[in-house]
Amino acid sequence: MVNNRIDVVTLGCSKNLVDSELLMRQLVANGYTVEHDPETPRGDIAVINTCGFIGDAKEESINMILSFAEAKKRNKLKKLFVMGCLSERYREELLEEIPEVDRFYGKFDWKGLITDLGKSYYKEWEFDRSLSTPSHYAYVKISEGCDRTCSYCSIPLITGKYKSRPVEEIEDEIRRLVIKGVKEFQFIAQDLTYYGLDLYRQMKLPELIERVSDIEGVEWIRLHYAYPTHFPTDLLRVIRERENVCNYLDIALQHISDHMLKTMRRNITRQQTIDLIQRFREEVPGIHLRTTMMVGHPGETEEDYLELLEFIEKTRFERLGAFPYSHEEDTHNYRYYSDDVPAEVKQQRMNRLMELQEGIALSVNEAKVGETLKVIVDREDPEFYVGRTEFDSPEVDGEVLIDKSRVLGIGRFYDVKINAAMPFDLMGTVSV
Repeated sequence: MVNNRIDVVTLGCSKNLVDSELLMRQLVANGYTVEHDPETPRGDIAVINTCGFIGDAKEESINMILSFAEAKKRNKLKKLFVMGCLSERYREELLEEIPEVDRFYGKFDWKGLITDLGKSYYKEWEFDRSLSTPSHYAYVKISEGCDRTCSYCSIPLITGKYKSRPVEEIEDEIRRLVIKGVKEFQFIAQDLTYYGLDLYRQMKLPELIERVSDIEGVEWIRLHYAYPTHFPTDLLRVIRERENVCNYLDIALQHISDHMLKTMRRNITRQQTIDLIQRFREEVPGIHLRTTMMVGHPGETEEDYLELLEFIEKTRFERLGAFPYSHEEDTHNYRYYSDDVPAEVKQQRMNRLMELQEGIALSVNEAKVGETLKVIVDREDPEFYVGRTEFDSPEVDGEVLIDKSRVLGIGRFYDVKINAAMPFDLMGTVSV
């Protein structure tokens, strides 16, 4: 156990990661040594930032808390704090079940942790962060909450109504990060496309991205978690015209069957979805679309599922993930539907879908063989340098394995000729 060291563990999405980074900066300002996601926790204090989105994530969070609680019982930890989505939603139950935790904080009251440690919260560093990512990229959270009413989703129950950050505040954050050496920015929100409606009474995402792209030192901007309904189509012009806005869009579609889209309360139809994808590809040639599909939602028939498979095979998304439905308390589904698709059927459907996508991903990658692509180097492994193209987001997408025929700098861009393709990764050589 190392005195005056705090181990911070982050579970769940990149939005949680930003919260952890904000907390870590305050802890460092107060004189603590901070380690993020340590392989072996050794601090005398630990903070676990939890996820509470679906069953598997909740289970992972609880297991992590129990593991640290056991360490505290064995006197290997002095204090244990828990924050984030799980404790926002289940604080009373957790207080009763895991008394070893010194205090629980929710999604938005974590600043109280600083006070409870007897330290000061520095307002002047409110948006400053201790980055846990490699120093050349960072996540930028442009809003909190969600105003959508999807049948299955617990996020609005946890995070509340949509709340946009002011454009100027985001610009200031980007400038500070550029000074720190950040070149690549992953814009994140529960729903990017709604940005600005609450604050400015109009969709401001296109304007925000244009303004940020004008900031000197911003080399790549990548957009995550768009929503298909009422999509701000002027954003496509911005992606097309601005060289530092990646030809990439992460937009969760969830399903394609009209029956399922209505049951899910997605406020969009099959044909509207198809038309939107066609518009993306027509207005932004070469755009790579990432989407997420859900299988096993209440009422999903075999016909619905086969329609989804057919749609994926025909549309050929460059990037696609899937997950089985999780029946979450207090959601619309929990009140009005039963979880009527057996777990084994959900798993079979997901496996078959991802097997289909693996073949699509391989053909998408094979089409890149012979091309020369701009790649940013993330790290050096024993056999390769590992980087990404503009079409690949950290953690969720594939990588480019670059041979070591020459010495490369981490966080630098290179033109890489693609020599070989695998389902999710590429192999290449830096062009001379």
